[in-house]
Amino acid sequence: MLKDKRIRIITGHYGSGKTEFAVNYALKLSEEGKKTAIADLDVVNAYFRSREKHELFEEKGIEVISSSVDAPAVDVPAISAAVDKPFQDESYNFVMDIGGDPIGARVLGRYKSYLEKDNYDLFCVINANRPETSTVEKTIEYLKNIEGVARAKVTGLVNNTHLIKETTVEDILKGQRLVKAVSEKLDIPIRYVSVLREVATNLPEDLEGEIFPIDLIMREDWMDV
Repeated sequence: MLKDKRIRIITGHYGSGKTEFAVNYALKLSEEGKKTAIADLDVVNAYFRSREKHELFEEKGIEVISSSVDAPAVDVPAISAAVDKPFQDESYNFVMDIGGDPIGARVLGRYKSYLEKDNYDLFCVINANRPETSTVEKTIEYLKNIEGVARAKVTGLVNNTHLIKETTVEDILKGQRLVKAVSEKLDIPIRYVSVLREVATNLPEDLEGEIFPIDLIMREDWMDV
């Protein structure tokens, strides 16, 4: 099994669940006793921002870095200089939640000097139920666009095919077929199969990629009313 690099960059199209995955990933690192920081660098999507869970992260000992403007409800495309800290301090396990389209991914180019060939992972979260990543061809085009703008190579794929709380095993398996085809065409490994905790126990054990049970931390209760 491949070992994740110290710097983990998470991207994915709108609706892919990339922020939910990033948040759960950071919490898992903290639970394992690792010094963890998460940076919210999504300056495009005003919804489901990882910085909105600042209190939860602080409770778990996770350092949060987001906009330089101390107003979580304000959509201001400003990034704190504090992002440099976990890049430079190798004692951190660093999770970066970046925008899920070429415009949002452009922010990553700002940190190219920190991103050497072997010191980071760029995980692309894929939801096969989204129109933009519903076919192998569309997904490959999307990945290439992200890589070109971010000036960084995708190193791992995350199957996060879902219909929120209506997600079934068949949704996951449908996504797995698509992600596997993309993996084979681009020679990029499937690193995780991200799935609701209650569905994870019903998945086949021979799926490619590590099964990663998640909780819906970013989704507020009022959204289900």
